[in-house]
Amino acid sequence: MRGYIGVDVGSVSTNLVLLDESGSLVDSSYLRTRGSPIEAVKEGMRALRDVHQDFEVAAAGATGSGRKLAGVVVGADVVKNEITAHAVAAMAVVPGVRTVIEIGGQDSKIIVLRSGVVVDFGMNAVCAAGTGSFLEHQAQRLGVPIEDFGRIACESSSPVRIAGKCAVFAESDMIHKQQVGYSLPDILRGLCEALVRNYLSNVGKGKAVAPPAVFQGGVAANLGMRRAFEDALGFEVIVPPHFDVMGAIGAAMLAQRWAASRGQTTAFAGWDVPEQVYSTASWECDGCPNTCEVVEVARDSRVVARWGGRCGRWERLEQDKEHIERVGSG
Repeated sequence: MRGYIGVDVGSVSTNLVLLDESGSLVDSSYLRTRGSPIEAVKEGMRALRDVHQDFEVAAAGATGSGRKLAGVVVGADVVKNEITAHAVAAMAVVPGVRTVIEIGGQDSKIIVLRSGVVVDFGMNAVCAAGTGSFLEHQAQRLGVPIEDFGRIACESSSPVRIAGKCAVFAESDMIHKQQVGYSLPDILRGLCEALVRNYLSNVGKGKAVAPPAVFQGGVAANLGMRRAFEDALGFEVIVPPHFDVMGAIGAAMLAQRWAASRGQTTAFAGWDVPEQVYSTASWECDGCPNTCEVVEVARDSRVVARWGGRCGRWERLEQDKEHIERVGSG
């Protein structure tokens, strides 16, 4: 089989997908990043390789907050931001989509499209209230399995109003409501509604939210959040079949477009990536008053990428051993 690989590296999860030449999903891998994006990517590639040993990668794409690093590790032909990747994937699943709601482990975003073009977007600035990590923390505190969170929330007949503009205030208000004696379903449903209000008034502030709307990211698995969005917006919110890996799907689709338009040989690093040794280092350049922080990535002790400088001085890799050793020593 021949096709494309997409990688989405975030702060909480790392997702990899394989698409065949028709753009259909062949397989996916959803992993926890655990602060080690390189190891997460290697683990995901190992899992896919074990099942699809003969899969020929025609092109590779990377996205997410760790897209630069992921792109170096897998040898990506296309490295794009999350907005572009999620928009491309959403348009493939729901042609004519006008709004994309994406909530991941530690961030959330909204994408507004018109006639297949991204015309506006927004992201959460500081607070993580409403993201997957916050919901998971509250589920653990309440002794509720995260997979049952949404179902229990939907059992509510009289949801309580909870302050949702801040993660700390939301938790304090939940504890207060527990002490007063409100039921668990009412508290969970109230929390979902509070987080949706927070999302729409902050991330979606000033945005033209219109149907068809697609709900993506790990939090889309929470039925309570989906129902709360539908109640607040007044129209159906669509959750795609592969909602949790849509960023990676978008990256793979962008790689497919690259291959179709360029006709070049892929830079894909190969299925032996899990066996390769990667290391990273960083230092402050004192070449000018900007004091840029430069990040360096080495594969098997050989420098393969650098970024972070404003002038591009360090991005120009030199193969001279003496130069590389001098740079590595700071």
